[in-house]
Amino acid sequence: MQASKRLLAALTLTLLGGTVQAADEVVVYSSRIDELIKPVFDAYTAKTGVKIKFITDKEAPLMQRIKAEGENATADLLLTVDAGNLWQAEQMGILQPFTSPVIDANIPPQYRSSTHGWTGLSLRARTIAYSTDRVKPAELTTYEALADKHWEGHLCLRTAKKVYNQSLTATLIETHGAEASEKILKGWVNNLSTDVFSDDIAVLEAINAGQCDVGIVNSYYYGRLHKQKPDLAVKLFWPNQSDRGVHVNLSGIGLTRYAPHPEAAKALVEWMTGPEAQTIFSSVNQEFPANPNVAPSEEVASWGQFKADTLPVEVAGKRQAEAIRMMDRAGWN
Repeated sequence: MQASKRLLAALTLTLLGGTVQAADEVVVYSSRIDELIKPVFDAYTAKTGVKIKFITDKEAPLMQRIKAEGENATADLLLTVDAGNLWQAEQMGILQPFTSPVIDANIPPQYRSSTHGWTGLSLRARTIAYSTDRVKPAELTTYEALADKHWEGHLCLRTAKKVYNQSLTATLIETHGAEASEKILKGWVNNLSTDVFSDDIAVLEAINAGQCDVGIVNSYYYGRLHKQKPDLAVKLFWPNQSDRGVHVNLSGIGLTRYAPHPEAAKALVEWMTGPEAQTIFSSVNQEFPANPNVAPSEEVASWGQFKADTLPVEVAGKRQAEAIRMMDRAGWN
């Protein structure tokens, strides 16, 4: 309801006053909730005096709104989660490329669009969670190994409808090819202990309750639940350390095609890739900084270091449609 009110207010401003904005303000459409982005924007305003107005909603309505606004744009920037969504925004033609030596220096190339349409801001590992009561870390090795018969009746997964799992599957396809990847997915489905869950927190709680022993989750969900339940009998395991590394995805930001204030927006994005903003991102949502020169929060660092997959994350978008079809064939609903 709150997001709808913000969208209505933005539409009213557009109809009554056109797209005229103050030179010292930037408008961001964000699929990330207020509490995760407001601390970052407040810090920027305190530092520069530039006001950041933001509208929050799901990524699909926001992208459609940007497309519908066209040259009468309200938003300067689109902030959303998952490289698959950012890639889709590029394909819709609602982002414009821009190059920045600052961003190039701060963010590794695998976390940026190859056509300069967007950049990553924060990282999350989609990794293995396991019961500390019933599973020994030595039993775990790779994502692929969760398809082995050893884990039959012990695995929990989130629904295939969520883009995070679609992106993980896309990287499997890119790495192993279609035939081998589909075999892995079918193995996972065969090993499920129960129906898929609607979110990662539910997967973690199921492991903690003994409903299953292992699952695949985004790392920050573990951080959130562990903060609420310090005695949580679940830990994270970093898979594939002897080969490609952990699957990493991101939240990211792109400049809209008809941004009313592109230069002010670019300056904000550059700052968001720097140390101050990266530190805030890491601490507020327990994510990893996309800037490798910035240390994660104490809580995130306590999970241990890992080797991350260096595959460009935009593969998540390029392979998304194929991944969705494959998940359906495998019976992952």
